Amino acid sequence: MNATSYDAMGTRNSPPDLTFHVDVEEKLRRLDVFLSARSPDCSRSQVQKLIREGRVTVNGLPVKASYEIRSGDCIAVWLPEAVGEDSLQPRPMPLEILFEDDDVLVLNKAPGVIVHPGAGHEEGTLVHGLLAHCSRLASRGAPRRPGIVHRLDRGTSGALMVAKSERAYLELIRQFKHHEVGKEYLALVYGTMAGASGEIRTGMGRHPVDRKRMAVLEKGGREAVSQWKVAVAWGEVSLLRVVIKTGRTHQIRVHLSHMQHPVVGDETYGGGKRKARAVKSDVLRELLMEVDRQMLHAVGLAFRHPVSGADLSFTAPLPPDFAGLLERIRISLQKEGAGRSDPSGVGMDKLP
Repeated sequence: MNATSYDAMGTRNSPPDLTFHVDVEEKLRRLDVFLSARSPDCSRSQVQKLIREGRVTVNGLPVKASYEIRSGDCIAVWLPEAVGEDSLQPRPMPLEILFEDDDVLVLNKAPGVIVHPGAGHEEGTLVHGLLAHCSRLASRGAPRRPGIVHRLDRGTSGALMVAKSERAYLELIRQFKHHEVGKEYLALVYGTMAGASGEIRTGMGRHPVDRKRMAVLEKGGREAVSQWKVAVAWGEVSLLRVVIKTGRTHQIRVHLSHMQHPVVGDETYGGGKRKARAVKSDVLRELLMEVDRQMLHAVGLAFRHPVSGADLSFTAPLPPDFAGLLERIRISLQKEGAGRSDPSGVGMDKLP
């Protein structure tokens, strides 16, 4: 399919599936590099194919993959209809709803649930469950992502917001773009942190070799800022509260791995079984070897209601596997005589 036949289909008369606005720090990068970094579901070769097919415009005009983006550019992407509206059939699933009205829904996503359809995951996603629960979702983001304004990784649990109306979608996207959404996570990591709290600020982008991973980049990439505070220190593992000021793909996992404190259970970024086997405590090692997903939970979410303007804040209770692991660690290490350090005053007794 070439650009001319694509236009003849009238597809560009419909709203784009994805829209990006180029910030100052992102200028002078190739268009295909920019889109592959901003779209985790698409490799660079897939992005180049979309551009060749005329499914990408910059400021309303088709361009080449080598086009160097400029500050203020508006990039629109129309995805192939591999997953159309008809294939997004409602599929009831258990949903832990924290808040819902006519415009927005906030839920506590269970671990193991994929947010929206993608390559290799066409059924059983959160979107399918939401369609069974809601009478409507915002059509922007369709066909794969109706109402989805942000995501959590499959193995990450916690607070997630969804837009039900079009006006809510546009306003929530704006709040995310301008870093006006408060996001706090709980992360169980390996090792003892150097202090009670800190901040890591780096460039972040696709790994130069493994395109399925993200990485801290010394040159280029997009700014990523994470602030951490120790909730409980158990020696070989620590529980952190992490607030992210930016929303880069895999940001917390990459940052903590870069600090040599990977998230427990994170096979992709160094916190998997190999790391667990190196734990000195026999009791702790046995517990950590049982973990089968990254111990990362979006515990807090705060934003302004997209229509009323009211300030909203939500706390997502820990899922059973995470809460159970923390309790077993606490009890086991107490029996082992390892003790516990709670330098920040926000320890186990104050967890959700």
